[in-house]
Amino acid sequence: MTPAHDLQASVIVVTWNGRERLAESLPAIVGQQHVRHEVILVDNGSTDGTAEWVRESHPSVRLVELSENTGFAAGNNRGFEAARAPLVATINNDAISDPDWLAGLVRGAAAHPDAGMFASRMVYLHDPDVIDSAGISLDPLGIAWDRGAGTPVRDDDERIVFGASAGAALYRRELLEATGGFDERFFAYLEDVDLAWRARWLGWTAHYVPAARVRHRHSATWAEDSPLKTYHLGRNKVWLIAKNYPLGPLLRWLPLILAYDAASLPVTVWRQRSLAAVRGRLAGLARLTEIWKSRAHIASARRAPRATAGSESAEPRSAATWSELRDVMEPLRSPLAIWCRHRRLRRALRQ
Repeated sequence: MTPAHDLQASVIVVTWNGRERLAESLPAIVGQQHVRHEVILVDNGSTDGTAEWVRESHPSVRLVELSENTGFAAGNNRGFEAARAPLVATINNDAISDPDWLAGLVRGAAAHPDAGMFASRMVYLHDPDVIDSAGISLDPLGIAWDRGAGTPVRDDDERIVFGASAGAALYRRELLEATGGFDERFFAYLEDVDLAWRARWLGWTAHYVPAARVRHRHSATWAEDSPLKTYHLGRNKVWLIAKNYPLGPLLRWLPLILAYDAASLPVTVWRQRSLAAVRGRLAGLARLTEIWKSRAHIASARRAPRATAGSESAEPRSAATWSELRDVMEPLRSPLAIWCRHRRLRRALRQ
């Protein structure tokens, strides 16, 4: 085992009954080149023999075994607790990394010491010429999506983005400690958007690193339009906005937030022949008081001193303003444009 003081990065892989996918993805993660790293696999109560297989086939992998499926958010948090390096990467069990994926992210972290989140270039496994995610995009209505999803791969440079998709991302340990990691109540989906938004409030920025490349089997665990995924997206969207939107701007934007959401619901219900989207939003509202109380914790964290990444001083990092966050949000699009964006994604997944 590499001594902790020699490690550049820890890589967290959360899995649940994903032994077949790991057989392809884990060797690529273990074999990352040009970077001293450790791999931590968090087994979320799998019943397919995942833990036994990892112990036998990849003895260098540190295994964290959980007794039940605690979800993507909690599983990663257990991995964060076990990680020993100053930089911590997350990657899905259905993502196949290029040999220098991690080294690319680490180089990005060295080049941007004030940033705390680093997004990979994720492409579709079935069509590597099409983008799956190039970071997280967010608009003023709290609608989040994978930047560039469904569009052709093109040569581009590193750039600031709102956040990093946790399907293949790198975080500074200071950021994880300051934010507390993922909100485990989210279970799965939008937990990375919530983390990015909270980190943004604390003054952290995010960079897209196109040299860090992975091929991703999109929605391999829960299908794109499955009731389970739709339910969690609907519930977690309510929580995302309730936790992170400042009160004044929220009151100004709320009529449009509700109008856009009300317009999207009939389309989703009709397309899926399911009320999962409605049930998700109702579940979100049912715990709204509890979630709303999280705002006080976020506000207090914004006032606490934070050291600049890589610095031993107590120099505080400046908390962000709403105006600064608006500058990194995407412009508001028409409902038709949003529908076309979703249609482009579904079409790319069907090819």
